[in-house]
Amino acid sequence: MGFDERAQNWDRSSRRRALADAVAEAILRHVALTPSMHLLDAGAGTGLLTRRLLPYVGAVTGVDTSAAMLEKFAAIGGDTEAVCRDILTFRSAEPFDGIVSSMTIHHIEKIPLLFERLYALLKPGAFVAIADLMPEDGTFHDRGNDGVYHFGFDETTLARASRNAGFDDPFYTRVHTVKKESGREYGIFLFTARKGARKR
Repeated sequence: MGFDERAQNWDRSSRRRALADAVAEAILRHVALTPSMHLLDAGAGTGLLTRRLLPYVGAVTGVDTSAAMLEKFAAIGGDTEAVCRDILTFRSAEPFDGIVSSMTIHHIEKIPLLFERLYALLKPGAFVAIADLMPEDGTFHDRGNDGVYHFGFDETTLARASRNAGFDDPFYTRVHTVKKESGREYGIFLFTARKGARKR
């Protein structure tokens, strides 16, 4: 079952809501959001993260490849825009003040290319704040690993990819633990960095 088929009941999961709460709280702790900011939510899904950050910023554009998920995102209201596109091919006439993402980048094969694209979408000095799985053994996804390219990320991998793309001040910290019915636990990190003067 793909994301389109799962969109209707996606937000009913208490585990997903708790994860979104934890990621939003971590972003608010580590990044200074202001009412003038226009954020990009990469892999926005139904908007679980956007809903929690929108009160602190001016506008959020959500990008996702699932049209059904984005129907839920569009219902958030406020100054939001839903764009059905792969983040690697998404373009914007105006750069963003920040890019947030939760539980998306393990579905993206080419992480160095991702950071190149995020760099191009940001204003100078703007931030990225990415949450995803810490290294795991491939058992996180109950429905199998189709479309999963990475079993989590360590700090070194993300710091290297971000610096190579031109980002400064990489920071990685554990912000949440997902507890599955099996009893297994999976760490969730937040990674932040800022767009530097230019690519090295």
